[in-house]
Formats: sequence, C-alpha cells, structure tokens
Amino acid sequence: MMKRSQVDRTRDALLVVDVQYDFCSGGALEVPDGDAVVPVINSLITHFRHVFLTQDAHPTDHFSFASSHEGREPFDVIDAPYGKQTLWPDHCVQGTRGAAFHPLLLTHPARLIVRKGTNRDIDSYSAFFENDRHTPTGLGGALKETGIRRLFLTGLATDFCVFYSAMDARKLGFDVALIEDACRGIDHEGSLESALAEMQKGGVTTARSKHIL
Repeated sequence: MMKRSQVDRTRDALLVVDVQYDFCSGGALEVPDGDAVVPVINSLITHFRHVFLTQDAHPTDHFSFASSHEGREPFDVIDAPYGKQTLWPDHCVQGTRGAAFHPLLLTHPARLIVRKGTNRDIDSYSAFFENDRHTPTGLGGALKETGIRRLFLTGLATDFCVFYSAMDARKLGFDVALIEDACRGIDHEGSLESALAEMQKGGVTTARSKHIL
C-alpha cells in the first residue's frame, strides 16, 4: 500500500479506463458498483495536470461478442488467433449510448482519449496494446513524449482492462499505482483476486484516493 503521495504535476498522469455507460449501472456489461468510481475519479482529476482516458469502441459485429459466434454464450472462452478470448455480451458499440462515457464523468480535462477495440477482428483490453500483445494503441508513445514517469490507474474493470493496462505500463517502464477505491472489478470465477495478486507481483503499488487528495 502506498503511503501518502504528492502528485508531481509534470511527471505523473491519471489514467481513467473505460468509465462508460455499458460498464455502469444498467449497462450491457455492468460492473458491480461501477458507478461508485465516478465521484472518486472526478475528485482526483482536479489534482492532475495530465489526464488520459480510454474508451471501448467496438464495431457491431466485434469478434469478442458472443453474438458473433453461433452457439456461444457470454463468458465462454474460445481460441482466437492471438490466444484465449473471453466472449462478452454486445457492449460499447460505436455510436451508441453504451459506448459513451458516464454522463457525470469529467472528460474535458483529458489530454487524450484512446479508443480501443475498434478493429473488428481483435479485442483490446489494455490501454497500450491490442490483445495480440504487439499492436500498440499509441498511448505509450504519447505518455513518453509528454514526459510521464508514473501512472495512477482508475476505472473499469479492475480484473480486465485496468489489469492489462497496469501490467503493460510496467513493461513499458512506468511506475504504476492502482487507486483501489477508484476501480471496481467484474470478479468472474476469482478473476479479481488473481488480477490483484499478479499486479502486486508485477510491481504495481496500491493506494487509496485519500493518499493523493
């Protein structure tokens, strides 16, 4: 657990992952208590000069949708050309309400919005790479060009997109802190506990928003 931390407005950035309607209350892929992260993230945003957002933005027939595979159900796992792929309910379809950010989320301070999952044939959990683990989204380069050294991660869901973003950020050489009360997980078959353990093993520290505010 991180001790109280002073934000370095030059080298620190806040990364807000996928706080979108479909992952919040009433959405197609609702994360339990997902709405609760919004006021916490909004309070954090005012303390950072550098804020980056990610947004799932899938085409209607995306490969990760269970509806794209006859006889399959959400949360089935299939073999994809790039590895194992969990199948999801249709969610965050481009141009729909579900893909929009939560209406109360402060988005105007963002320096950059990274839209991911736009390629029909491959999913993209991480803010940095598509699920082939090679194709970059461009966020890593943008952060380095901005001089960022440390990332504070928030958003949805802890055990999927936040997890992969945190692990990739570490691989790219960033210091990473997960703000626990600004995230929520899906926790499918123990996925949350596993993700938290892997992040700790990978050098991701944890903090609460009170350590920063």
